[in-house]
Amino acid sequence: MSRQQKERNRERIVAAASEGFKARGIDAVGIDELMNAAGMTRGGFYNHFSSKEDLALEVLNQGFTASLGTVDDLVGAHPRSSRAALNAIIDSYLTTYHRDHPEDGCASAALAADAGRHGVQAQEEYRRGLQGYIAAIAELLQAGARQTGTKLDARRAREQAIALFSQLVGAQLIARAIAQADPALSDEVLAANRKELKRG
Repeated sequence: MSRQQKERNRERIVAAASEGFKARGIDAVGIDELMNAAGMTRGGFYNHFSSKEDLALEVLNQGFTASLGTVDDLVGAHPRSSRAALNAIIDSYLTTYHRDHPEDGCASAALAADAGRHGVQAQEEYRRGLQGYIAAIAELLQAGARQTGTKLDARRAREQAIALFSQLVGAQLIARAIAQADPALSDEVLAANRKELKRG
């Protein structure tokens, strides 16, 4: 097998795992199932990963890398207004599509509970992504303060960024928890949080 083919196979495994883990949780998806979804046999798994935990770390890593890339794109799309960039992040995170398709969304909401249950290495990967979000949001808050001529020191910006991102994740988790039982309330949770966060 060529190096390129081996890399493509690895990418297929990670893509199948990312979709399955984010949609149903790490523990709910077995190796046989994810390898079948990747179009490969179970034996091929161990050519790429030593364990499912090892694969889960890669899913967390790639998931946050992709999400933070999206944040960078949103910031880049609003070069003249940090507030507009922050509002775009809020709007993109608190959508009904993100609620209904966790497999396509950010690992921050989809794998929060899993990271907490899967040991310190999983928590370290989650922490890395979380710190990336906090830094990006804090930078936007400080830039926004400069643009409006107000003062916001780094410590306070970080506090606000932590609170804002926690609210984004929490709102998405709550919206998903009731999406089938009460779709209207689920929509209301997303809309209310979008409104309040953008008001800040």
